[in-house]
Amino acid sequence: MLSSLKNIFKVTDLRNKILFTMFVITLYRLGSNITVPGSDFKAVQDLQRQAQSGGVLGFLNLFSGGALTQMAVFALGIMPYITSSIIMQLLAVVIPRIEQWQKQGAVGQKKITQWTRYMTVGLAVLQATGITYQFNNGLLGRGTNTNLKLVTTFDVPHVALIVLTITAGTAIVMWMGELITQRGIGNGISLMICASIVSRLPSGLQAWWTSDNQVFKVMMPFLALAVIAAVVFIQEGQRRIPVQYAKRVIGQRMSGGGQTYLPLRVNMAGVIPAFFASSFLHR
Repeated sequence: MLSSLKNIFKVTDLRNKILFTMFVITLYRLGSNITVPGSDFKAVQDLQRQAQSGGVLGFLNLFSGGALTQMAVFALGIMPYITSSIIMQLLAVVIPRIEQWQKQGAVGQKKITQWTRYMTVGLAVLQATGITYQFNNGLLGRGTNTNLKLVTTFDVPHVALIVLTITAGTAIVMWMGELITQRGIGNGISLMICASIVSRLPSGLQAWWTSDNQVFKVMMPFLALAVIAAVVFIQEGQRRIPVQYAKRVIGQRMSGGGQTYLPLRVNMAGVIPAFFASSFLHR
């Protein structure tokens, strides 16, 4: 395995793609820790402590890599883009023009991508306005301090500045994901989501190590391994539908025929429902 990793960095083109991907992900994590102007830093710290207790806020914070409770520039992360992509796929069923674009190959896909970007910006504006209002009214801080307000001055100029900053951050994140897909190692959106989730690993390990519950400290590693194994088992599980091919007579010989199977995965949707649920909760 180590020799394979060494060989990867010996190939110039592959090494450049890996370094470029790591550079973009580093910028993404940096922007996830830069607080937007007009927010109360002390209130942000209080909200982060509340998010560690779990709940809906902790779930939303997981996909943003801590940027949501940080009130960061990349607070929305890549979720508006994912929501827009799902909506465009659903609209293809009811709007004939989008269905035609899907059948036009690369040209149609370019048009779909363009409208997905437009929709992403629109959703980012709505979501940024919503979370700004929620942060000002303490709705996301409910549980230990209902009077928690992250916006120092709640007026039109300050709210517009915060919404514009978060929306611009979402557009930059979308652009970063496309850069990784085009010039990096590919699957830029998935890599950025993975980076957000992995970034929460140190805080999770710290919470496990500092826990006073000894049963939790002993059982948690085994429980985590069991969950990972179960996820892999379900993700790779498939139902094999047998398919029988009829034999054909060509000239004086009989050819073809045989039996194969059509693999149908148990979880064909993957993690799309979880992403869509997270995007829905952002509203």
